[in-house]
Amino acid sequence: MATVNDQITDAVTQSSVKVVAEAPAMAMGSVYQSMAHSTGILFENAVSAQQQQNTLGQAATNQGVMQIYSLDTTASAGATEKVGQTGVADNLTSLLTVLQSFQNK
Repeated sequence: MATVNDQITDAVTQSSVKVVAEAPAMAMGSVYQSMAHSTGILFENAVSAQQQQNTLGQAATNQGVMQIYSLDTTASAGATEKVGQTGVADNLTSLLTVLQSFQNK
């Protein structure tokens, strides 16, 4: 049986040890790369959601302004006047009269 030179045996052994020793580092590098990619996608989705919320907010504000400007100023003035004349003054006068009647007794 032929014998193998000790230097060749050492070279093969060292090569195998090197591969086995680098495996954990390669695995962790792969894990870190996957985490970085996932975090990037997470931030992309967050930015997209914020943009959609801003668009919805602008649309809602636009609808509110359109409703305000679509009101007839005469009709709104009349409605405000009706609200102002709900008899608050009459109610206060009646309350004052009742309180004065208690004070006189």
